[in-house]
Amino acid sequence: MKKKDLIFDISALTDTGIVRKNNEDSVLVLDSDEVGVKGIKSCGIYLVADGMGGHQAGEVASDIAIEIISETLSDSLKQDIQLPPNFLIKQAVEKANMEIYSMARSKPQLFNMGTTVTVGLRLDDRLYIGHVGDSRAYLLRKGRIHQLTEDHSLVACLLKEGLITAEEAKTHPERNKIYRCLGISTEIDVDSYRKVGGEDWLLLRGGDTLVFCTDGLSSYVSDAENRDCLLRANGAESACRELVRLANLNGGEDNISVIVVRVISASAKSFFSKKKTYLNVFEEKTVTRDPLKQIPGHDRIGVKTSNTEKE
Repeated sequence: MKKKDLIFDISALTDTGIVRKNNEDSVLVLDSDEVGVKGIKSCGIYLVADGMGGHQAGEVASDIAIEIISETLSDSLKQDIQLPPNFLIKQAVEKANMEIYSMARSKPQLFNMGTTVTVGLRLDDRLYIGHVGDSRAYLLRKGRIHQLTEDHSLVACLLKEGLITAEEAKTHPERNKIYRCLGISTEIDVDSYRKVGGEDWLLLRGGDTLVFCTDGLSSYVSDAENRDCLLRANGAESACRELVRLANLNGGEDNISVIVVRVISASAKSFFSKKKTYLNVFEEKTVTRDPLKQIPGHDRIGVKTSNTEKE
């Protein structure tokens, strides 16, 4: 399939959940068909981050990560920097890590803050992923859902070593502990992916659906529920709404953030044509505080900002 044969239906939501008072997650989508990279017709940046640290410190950390990573990658694409995409992602995450680390040490109220981050960089039909922590990226293809990232958590290690079962992992007392996040050290080990699976799950096809989410979703919505929701949904927006609803219905004890990217082939273009009006979001960001207030247009995605910026 030629690159120009794919179009993208994108939506994102973030929700505080039904237990916590503050939302320490951040989510951002940038999608454009105005790209400075030679030979690339369209690109997308998809980011979710789950902050930690308490007293709004986690919210500050996740906001910094989202802002620095998106701006660094956007600038690199505009300037057509001739470096491998995976290197650009690592460079951006490392820059965010240093900023979070420095700020945490300079302001006592932010001491020990940190954040996870999962970033997807799409160049036409090729996806590249950078990942730190236990937020996740998924791919739904041909009715099967695949987890594209590996959790940097204690429970994931125990599960991988066969020391606990998948059922035991769901209720393990240490299930919320992660061993890798941004902001804790001057150095950060970033997992990067340019090919996953035997058939290369990161080379996108018409009919694929990508999901990027924090653990507030993955901990309360099973892979099977995730898959079924995506298969039922009429579009990316309805999928986001239903996934958030399910997470809250199943407990909602954590903040919930999700991005859904539906890959649509040219044969479905007539169905989707009214939604293909790309905003040059490298120049403009739209902010919403209401987790279920979807801004019209699939390119104007809700972005959670700090509590100091309330509508």
